[in-house]
Amino acid sequence: MSLRGKTVFISGASRGIGKAIALRAAQDGANVVIAAKTALPHPKLPGTIYTAAKEIEEAGGKALPVICDIRDEKQVSDAIEAAVQRFGGIDILVNNASAISMTNTEETSVKKYDLMHQINSRGTWLVSKFAIPHLKRSSNPHILNISPPLSMQERWFAPHVAYTMAKFGMSLSVLGMAGELRSAGIAVNALWPLTIISTAALNMIEGTKENLAKQRTPEIMADAAHLIFTKKSKSCTGQFFIDEIILREAGVTDLDKYACVPGSKEFLPDFFIEDHYFEHVANLRKQDAAKSNKSKL
Repeated sequence: MSLRGKTVFISGASRGIGKAIALRAAQDGANVVIAAKTALPHPKLPGTIYTAAKEIEEAGGKALPVICDIRDEKQVSDAIEAAVQRFGGIDILVNNASAISMTNTEETSVKKYDLMHQINSRGTWLVSKFAIPHLKRSSNPHILNISPPLSMQERWFAPHVAYTMAKFGMSLSVLGMAGELRSAGIAVNALWPLTIISTAALNMIEGTKENLAKQRTPEIMADAAHLIFTKKSKSCTGQFFIDEIILREAGVTDLDKYACVPGSKEFLPDFFIEDHYFEHVANLRKQDAAKSNKSKL
């Protein structure tokens, strides 16, 4: 299934994972709405909604850059309406915009706490709220939150309580909205990387940039998201997908192309990934190796 002619609304799509998902959709000939605050160049982070739009057009899609702070109800409502006015509707919503501060409770300012919760959990809920009436009119509607599988273990909270609460808020939206919107045929799922993804924002965190050889590119998330979007929405909802797992289960065996440094084999695990995910991936890798050896005989 192709995304040609489909309209994809992505929050925070001016760079990183959001932009990678946008470019993958553009390769199919999709219409992409880039909803983000970055209208002017950031002093430390590359890309704006306009540079992203140019790349999307060059990749074969149609782009609509929209200045949108997802903390602002009117800006969100206006951005959704602009998308509908331009492209006639919305088929896919990607809640990608997120704020991060890997600090403990004492070191987290109230301003940072509010920012993370306003963007991550509240922003995800707000954009979804305004997109739902239009998604109901689509033939294969999807909401995809870039958020982790839910796990109520102390180790995921203790080092950064405020961030985990805000990020899990996005995942709680998946859990609730999947049930709420099932009868409307709207799929609501989450996607999270097995291993650390190299983005400009993440590499601003101390010590992360130095481990580039142990990171993957955002394209692995984009290809995984594309697989989700092309599934039937009525039979694929309420899932917490992991990028490498969904790709391998779909028959993708060449994941070397996603390494930031060619030839890298060892990657840093991402936050919120339980051991059983790595065990499942190990089994899938063994199966792929066995199939490869058999084909050579």
